[in-house]
Amino acid sequence: LCDLIGLFLNMNTSNYSVSRFQDTPSQRVQFILGTEDDDEHIPHDLFTEMDELCFRDGEEYEWRETARWLKFEEDVEDGGDRWSKPYVATLSLHSLFELRSCILNGTVMLDMRANTLDEIADMVLDNMIASGQLDESIRENVREALLKRHHHQNEKKFSSRIPLVRSFADIGKKHSDPHLLERNGLLASPQSAPGNLDTGKSGDVKASGSGGSRENSTVDFSKVDMNFMRKIPSGAEASNVLVGEVDFLERPIIAFVRLSPAVLLSGLTEVPVPTRFLFLLLGPAGKAPQYHEIGRSIATLMTDDVFHDVAYKAKDRNDLLSGIDEFLDQVTVLPPGEWDPSIRIEPPKSVPSQEKRKAPKFPNGSTPPTGEGLKEEGHHAGPELRRTGRLFGGLILDIKRKAPFFLSDFKDALSLQCLASILFLYCACMSPVITFGGLLGEATQGRISAIESLFGASLTGIAYSLFAGQPLTILGSTGPVLVFEKILFKFCRDYGLSYLSLRSSIGLWTAFLCIVLVATDASSLVCYITRFTEEAFAALICIIFIYEALEKLVHLGEVYAFNMHNDLNKLTSYSCVCSEPEKPSNETLRVWRSMNKSREDIAWSNLTVSECLEHHGVFRGSACGHHGPYIPDVLFWSVILFFATFFLSSFLKKFKTKRYFPTKVRSTISDFAVFLTIVIMVVIDYLVGIPSPKLNVPEKFEPTRKDRGWFIDPLGGNPWWTLLIAALPALLCTILIFMDQQITAVIVNRKEHKLKKGCGYHLDLLMVGIMLGICSLMGLPWFVAATVLSISHVNSLKVESQCSAPGEQPKFLGIREQRVTGLMIFVLMGLSVFMTSVLKFIPMPVLYGVFLYMGVSSLKGIQFFDRIKLFGMPAKHQPDLIYLRYVPLWKVHIFTVVQLTCLVLLWVIKASAAAVVFPMMVLALVFIRKLMDLCFTKKELSWLDDLMPESKKKTEDDKKIKEKEVSVKTTKLITVSIMLLQTVVLICDQNFQAKWKKAVISTKMVGVSSFIRLKGKKMESKRERRGREK
Repeated sequence: LCDLIGLFLNMNTSNYSVSRFQDTPSQRVQFILGTEDDDEHIPHDLFTEMDELCFRDGEEYEWRETARWLKFEEDVEDGGDRWSKPYVATLSLHSLFELRSCILNGTVMLDMRANTLDEIADMVLDNMIASGQLDESIRENVREALLKRHHHQNEKKFSSRIPLVRSFADIGKKHSDPHLLERNGLLASPQSAPGNLDTGKSGDVKASGSGGSRENSTVDFSKVDMNFMRKIPSGAEASNVLVGEVDFLERPIIAFVRLSPAVLLSGLTEVPVPTRFLFLLLGPAGKAPQYHEIGRSIATLMTDDVFHDVAYKAKDRNDLLSGIDEFLDQVTVLPPGEWDPSIRIEPPKSVPSQEKRKAPKFPNGSTPPTGEGLKEEGHHAGPELRRTGRLFGGLILDIKRKAPFFLSDFKDALSLQCLASILFLYCACMSPVITFGGLLGEATQGRISAIESLFGASLTGIAYSLFAGQPLTILGSTGPVLVFEKILFKFCRDYGLSYLSLRSSIGLWTAFLCIVLVATDASSLVCYITRFTEEAFAALICIIFIYEALEKLVHLGEVYAFNMHNDLNKLTSYSCVCSEPEKPSNETLRVWRSMNKSREDIAWSNLTVSECLEHHGVFRGSACGHHGPYIPDVLFWSVILFFATFFLSSFLKKFKTKRYFPTKVRSTISDFAVFLTIVIMVVIDYLVGIPSPKLNVPEKFEPTRKDRGWFIDPLGGNPWWTLLIAALPALLCTILIFMDQQITAVIVNRKEHKLKKGCGYHLDLLMVGIMLGICSLMGLPWFVAATVLSISHVNSLKVESQCSAPGEQPKFLGIREQRVTGLMIFVLMGLSVFMTSVLKFIPMPVLYGVFLYMGVSSLKGIQFFDRIKLFGMPAKHQPDLIYLRYVPLWKVHIFTVVQLTCLVLLWVIKASAAAVVFPMMVLALVFIRKLMDLCFTKKELSWLDDLMPESKKKTEDDKKIKEKEVSVKTTKLITVSIMLLQTVVLICDQNFQAKWKKAVISTKMVGVSSFIRLKGKKMESKRERRGREK
């Protein structure tokens, strides 16, 4: 109560600390961090270096760098020639308590203004002497020790010599680049002292006398490790830890110094970063390991997100102690008999956010809602899918949303990663387009074939990449479209109608209906497509890619057969001869007449393979294949190419995480993984010389059939009523196009991809509809969004943080959103006709291997397959999946079985003659998902079926669990506060109460402030009632 009254009496004192009124260290820290920032106390990233006082060559002392921290700890190994791998620092609890004692009893100087290490040393020693921590007689000895030379790990004893043998990974790392420092804002730092830098000279640390004084010196760039400098964030500051033992001290001396502003102290730190903090610990000889552990403790504390901020904002010693106490509340102790402290813990792949430690709690123990927490967690809650109620309202908003980014969509493509994506996707798109054209040519008797497919894909892809709302989507051919084309051609042949003309009419109706859907904002219905539908559709397409890749490989066994059960004793009887066909066809007879030959004039047994094929001869004999003499090893060589392509692509894609070569080389190899694989396999295939099947590209740009041109009359020779009847099949085509396009767009636009430029579902559908109408008039195939190709395109453009601390995993920043990759892919596809001489060397099994790689890689991140694994996994071995915490296992299995059943039905329909109704079945998945509300609660479905990434949900869940643990403590705090406040309000007058309210609001304690408002009203009403009674 006395403290509270003291608060009233000191209400207007700005430096008054109310930390004593907080109940727990966590709440005291939250109060400290809740104070307003000023220019001199804004937290920066910290680089921490620990130097220990050691003998140099057994003669004199010097400060030698022994460890450093940017995020994780790195130690100089005992040999002294290399840094250790980054690892998680493990501290002894005893050293943390000793550190707390050091801060409690040592010298703490905050916001010291000094420009050199000499000034800092003098101020610290003066304070120590004034406080009685240091005797005046040994001042010069301590000062001399403080100003000894600093030797850093990157400084070599014979730096002028170049070793004869060097690691490739070190080449190019040690060169100095002052411009890099300037770009990082380290040379032109406003906090650095003027005159500290001179890039034109290289200065050395000068010592006078025995090294007791020190002059300000310039930075020697030849001693700067530029490779490590790249890992330090821009604007970072340094924290220097100096520990050591000397023979002239009887008890340890400790100092914690915070400079304001930060100063670049040349030679103190291994990198030219301005110093903000210094921690000094010197003690009597014999306790070096103890001092070392205390130094590690303060250095590790400085890398902690919360204590780091407390150190910047602390106003006195008590604030620093509160930060240490809060850290001690959060640490985990490992029993000595169950853990080996010498084991270095590998840095985790992801570190949980520490923001929950900084946020104040509500009285019930929950954290106040932040901007992130207030976001709607519903599925596809963005503005792109909201109905406008106006004609073409959604389309207009899409254009307004994407127009400001149009120029940046081309500038952002200036990256080597985009080139790798272009080469990879070009090779991946070429084969399915040509294959689809070949199948379409067989189904339509050559009316639409490979050349039309290439031209249509190029034309549609270029237009879509330039003007679509989501240019990351890749267009391609789909199976249902092929089935529809087959049914339509059979119908036209049976009823004597012109296939291309009727198809043109259907295409125009489909384009019109797509435009109607765009005008009515029908794309907003996409919000009903949840993870349940997305994963079933995406999984099906991935499985189809894998299945078709294996099927095509097996099909090669029919074309390039191999002999089984060979009898080597009859090896001499194996032969293959060209013979006359028994019943020559009219085509064969026509060929003979064109050669002016009859069957009697042809010496069949003397013909070569090419001449036999030219004369339509027949190959007979045990050594014959489909197209001539049996060629051994083609099938087995194709199998080797197929699987080698898959495994090599997977290996090179993961090369970024390997330990070989510098980071830039690993990253480049990973980006060009698939293209490098194709090049390597093409070269190997060429050198081996086995005639594997090659990619067949049309050599001339002209229609496949001579009786058609590049424009198709919608009516042609068909009756006029076919223009009207075409609307019925167009309705089915519209559903097919809409579902394929929008589901793929939803998958590309997932929140976990962190897209920043927005999307445009309406604009996408408009472009697909317009290009579908144009392709129909030109007699070209129809193209729509291809799921696996689009996912592969997005994965190839993932951007990760370049500046990451040693041991820290690069953070996923998002996708490189631009239009150039899609544009160039389809430009190259259109130019493929002129690149036949190069493309003919690509073996088809290599492209099949690329299909397998795309199918398998696209399966990653699909929760459905994680749930399938749970069927054969005992509960104790199941991973810590977030939905297993809240949903009973048997319900998880039911959800998976329903999804698996839908996937099987989709597969059956897509593989049958009824594939044309496949989009209707995908649409039915939305209704099946709606029926699941009857079997599952909304809470269970929210964990099993939404788009929130697993890692984010798990972090939020851990946050809730932690909040529940502290809720009891918070409730006790509020109860005590209530009792105190009630007493204070009763004895205070109206003006006093107003001052108290103002003070409480300034503390930003949400729960206490809410209580004061309620209690204040009650006290006022009581006082008024008592006044009336008086």
